[in-house]
Amino acid sequence: MAKTLILIGALFIAAGFVWLALEHIGVSRFLGNLPGDLNFTKGNVSFHFPIVTCLIISVVLTLILNIFFRH
Repeated sequence: MAKTLILIGALFIAAGFVWLALEHIGVSRFLGNLPGDLNFTKGNVSFHFPIVTCLIISVVLTLILNIFFRH
């Protein structure tokens, strides 16, 4: 169990470094602001759901994982 938690933590740290790198090169400003992402604001309440961004990330991760874990 401890090794699994350490691995998950390391993956989160790696994801954070990737996110910082994407911000540095300017890619991250597009993520979450793609056409089809939902933004609602009414008064002082706002709701943001990046559905298209989630779909794109899901497709990319599926392709990467299929390449690495193909039998």
